[in-house]
Amino acid sequence: MITPVKIKLHQQDYLEIEWNNGKIYKYPLKFLRDESPDAGNKGETILWKHYPPPSREPDRPGKYEIEKIELVGNYAIQITWKDGHNYGIYSWDLLLKYGEYLEVRDNLHQDLEHHH
Repeated sequence: MITPVKIKLHQQDYLEIEWNNGKIYKYPLKFLRDESPDAGNKGETILWKHYPPPSREPDRPGKYEIEKIELVGNYAIQITWKDGHNYGIYSWDLLLKYGEYLEVRDNLHQDLEHHH
């Protein structure tokens, strides 16, 4: 099973996670918050009908800053944001998917810039 060896917060800018398969992923805090895996963020799908999430309240200060990170069992972390939001439980699986996505996204971004 792939699990984090080290989780480190860099100046309210990004979360760096080193995994036991040697991968190191950097997660921008804005990305983690916007992709927060709680129902209120994504909207609920009920019997195949999709209800949009409630309209977003205006951003409160600290929305993209982390107050604390707690381990949930040995499979996830829970992030509490400085605006008090803490429903997001980020499982290792999810964080690995996010990490791979961000890596690909960043590489594509670099490739696009090199071709100009």
